[in-house]
Amino acid sequence: MFIKNAKIYTMDKQGIIENGYLKTENGKFVEIGEMADFDEKNEAVDAGGAYIFPGFIDGHTHIGLSDDSVDDEDYNEMSEPITPEVRVTDAINPFDKTFSEALMSGITTVVVSPGSSNPIAGRISAVKTYGDDISEMLVKEDVGMKFALGENPKHEYADRNVMPFSRMGTAALIRSKLYEAQQYIEKEEPDYDSKLEALKPLLEGETMAFIHAHRADDIMTAIRIMEEFDIKYKLIHATSGYLIADKLANKDVEILSGPNICERSKPELRDKSFGSDALLSKAGIKFAIITDHDVIPQEFLPLCAAVAVRGGLDEYEALKAITINPAEICGIDNKVGSIAVGKDADFSIFEDMPTDIRVRPRAVFVNGEKVYERA
Repeated sequence: MFIKNAKIYTMDKQGIIENGYLKTENGKFVEIGEMADFDEKNEAVDAGGAYIFPGFIDGHTHIGLSDDSVDDEDYNEMSEPITPEVRVTDAINPFDKTFSEALMSGITTVVVSPGSSNPIAGRISAVKTYGDDISEMLVKEDVGMKFALGENPKHEYADRNVMPFSRMGTAALIRSKLYEAQQYIEKEEPDYDSKLEALKPLLEGETMAFIHAHRADDIMTAIRIMEEFDIKYKLIHATSGYLIADKLANKDVEILSGPNICERSKPELRDKSFGSDALLSKAGIKFAIITDHDVIPQEFLPLCAAVAVRGGLDEYEALKAITINPAEICGIDNKVGSIAVGKDADFSIFEDMPTDIRVRPRAVFVNGEKVYERA
């Protein structure tokens, strides 16, 4: 399939092609170029000067883990505070209607995470928003391991008289289990332990930690623990991160930032600011904008980008924060995040900039297949 006469935001080294074309074949992009190089003998869909963007990506969401119409929640395995062996793919319901709502906003990939009740919560996965079988929708099954610091873990377990009661307890539990995993790895023939097996790839550098932390002190605790065990890590939320932006920049920290359209519902959100992403950008920190669905409905990811622009973020940087940045941060940029030869043909056609809250896609494509067209 060829599409011609489009302003293409590749979010790749080709940048913005003012009047270009693209070709897809077998679910991949196989050609992207200027109209001056287009062979008019090829049969093509004429975009008529519309905009084309890569499929949008939410780097941190809980889509498919609950039903927003009933009391049904599969975020957290709260039988105990340390559960690295659980896999979020085993809980995602692809028939959740918010997947189709996401598609109608141009969101084609979501990184789905367990909740933040457990200090070590389980494995994170990236999936497409189109399909009816999670196994077929997978972009990457093991994106990383979810950790959580701050208020959530201590509040969940204090009522049960189970550690952690405090931030100290949360950090101690994480350190203890990571140390156990180190010892497990060093044994020649250890007795099988599902928790420690799940942590092996993390300690061996094959995957990453994604750490829920809002307050600046929790952020620094996360960094301290990860450095102690030489673990690759990313931050989730980092609400107060802009207050220590210089420190984070010096450590090349990357952040899944947000949600920005929510109330200050707990004390650790005291520093929430619509201008925080602009300050992270100014400091040179790579970040992605997230919804944390269902804190913000999944379909409003472009709205979150628009709000960041209103807070002072450059518009192109906001588009990067919902395309190539989350792809790179989550280690899925070999498949998605930009319009480039060899990548999955996930893209949307817009008649105006998606940072205008009135605008919705004209059409959305996943793996080269048109999966939505506005009536």
